[in-house]
Amino acid sequence: MISDLQTESWAVLSERGCESTHLAHEEARRLVHKLASEGHHGLCIVTNEAAASITLVAATRDLVGAGDRA
Repeated sequence: MISDLQTESWAVLSERGCESTHLAHEEARRLVHKLASEGHHGLCIVTNEAAASITLVAATRDLVGAGDRA
């Protein structure tokens, strides 16, 4: 039986947005460590589903904000 941690169902988020998706948890952990050593902040590991929801909310917010600036 494969653990959920071994499936490619994880994503890495940072202050810049979604850094990568469809990672095994160990791959995500290594990416967080690499990005942290490069000085990036706001790093977290979430499911691909959560990353998609957050990205969708951010894109919607950006579209609404762009309309305000027009």
